[in-house]
Amino acid sequence: MVVLSQPALEPFSVIKTCKPVGLFSEIPVIDLTDPHAKTLIIKACEEFGFFKLVNHGVPMELMTKLEGLANSFFNLPQPEKDKAGPPDPYGYGNKKIGPNGDVGWVEYLLLHTNPQILSQKTSIFQENPQIFRSAVEDYLLGVKRMTFEVLELMADGLEIESRNVFSRLLRDDESDSCFRLNHYPPCPELQALTGGNLIGFGEHTDPQIISVLRSNNTTGLQICLKEGTWVSVPPDQTSFFINVGDILQVMTNGRFTSVKHRVLADPLKSRMSMIFFGGPPLSEKIAPLPSLMAEREGSLYKEFTWFEYKSSAYTSRLADHRLGLFEKTAGQ
Repeated sequence: MVVLSQPALEPFSVIKTCKPVGLFSEIPVIDLTDPHAKTLIIKACEEFGFFKLVNHGVPMELMTKLEGLANSFFNLPQPEKDKAGPPDPYGYGNKKIGPNGDVGWVEYLLLHTNPQILSQKTSIFQENPQIFRSAVEDYLLGVKRMTFEVLELMADGLEIESRNVFSRLLRDDESDSCFRLNHYPPCPELQALTGGNLIGFGEHTDPQIISVLRSNNTTGLQICLKEGTWVSVPPDQTSFFINVGDILQVMTNGRFTSVKHRVLADPLKSRMSMIFFGGPPLSEKIAPLPSLMAEREGSLYKEFTWFEYKSSAYTSRLADHRLGLFEKTAGQ
């Protein structure tokens, strides 16, 4: 069992509930091969900002190979892992989430999806760096192909004439996308001391266009429904979970919802998640698409570049309402 060095308890958030958080039994499940997939995707994005994707076409062996290599890395002695950090923001991080005081019971690797940057960062692995690089690249190739298809089905479902209006931003050579491996070690001693569920990763929305998550079969992921209820998402290591990001919420003028989510650490089992964050080029101007606004409907958001929004997001705390600074006020 991997155990992170024991921290002081004070900085870590604990969730204490009088009754168990319910399971999300009605999670939208969408079959990518379903002829009605585009309609189902739109409904899920409007109601939840989140859905589970099956029959996605990404080979299981790509997932299990990368998960195995990631587990090998996270099982290394702490001094060996520390050689891959500190994050800048890419590289290895432990407990600290960002530069603004957020912490969680998590260790992670954050990598850019640009092959040159990816190569520089994965060269830190002393043992078989090429094997790890190759596994990441193979996995991302399959996940990106699937993500492009999902985004193009979204455009079709929204009846946008240019079906690559979203996917082109991720296909662009300058796309500012990243890939994150999160490892949440078991924490039986801390759970017993605190008497609650230790926060692995605090509540937040993802700032990018779309997030594509795959995890092992350990529970922990929770999403917040529109009425404010937190629900647990049953894990499924064969499927992907799709999150609407802040940028997609803006581009649809609020029609899609950027989902608030968090991860609770399991007291007995480790959780491993792999997340592809699809972002636009830094210079891309972001605003609601005119074709999605009804006649005389005003834009809910000011125009901004992805660089401006990313800079603002990464100077905020996880739980902050990041889009608030970019919402139009009355009269604007």
